[in-house]
Amino acid sequence: MLFPDVHSAASLTVSPDRVQHFTFDSVSLTCEGNFTEWRVRKFSEDGRLSDCRRMTGSTCNIYTSKSDTGVYWCESGSGEFSSAVNITVQNDGNGPILVSPVHPVTEGASVSLSCSLKTQKILSNVFFYHNDKLIQNDTQGELKISAVSKSDEGFYKCQYSGRESAQSWMSVKGEQDQNI
Repeated sequence: MLFPDVHSAASLTVSPDRVQHFTFDSVSLTCEGNFTEWRVRKFSEDGRLSDCRRMTGSTCNIYTSKSDTGVYWCESGSGEFSSAVNITVQNDGNGPILVSPVHPVTEGASVSLSCSLKTQKILSNVFFYHNDKLIQNDTQGELKISAVSKSDEGFYKCQYSGRESAQSWMSVKGEQDQNI
């Protein structure tokens, strides 16, 4: 689930910059723009709307658990909204996550997706899937797309040692939309 992009003077940065996270990861969501008051809002998988409980200035700090999975965005005190991003927390401590960008990728840009374990960041012999179709078995453990096109948009997941990551949606935006 992903809310549409909106034209806004507000933006949200996620660190580390990836959709999927392990449980007990430290994740920061930072609101940026010319506003003094911020809140980070979340729409959870079960349909509840909530605000970040651990705000420090314009940054929400999360020590991830499965309940942190959801759609996040920033809202200023004057009602400006950032674009929304998905955050998925993987519940299986032994399974892989797909490392993919939080924000849409611009057509023509390059992007790298990888598969990671909590205990091992660089993996080899990884299978990558796009919309449930096997697209690459990479001994390097990385899927590189040198010039992203609209056809690259969709759901991605990885498989390592018979275990699959959750799938994540990778959005592709046109070059004319770069400033969104």
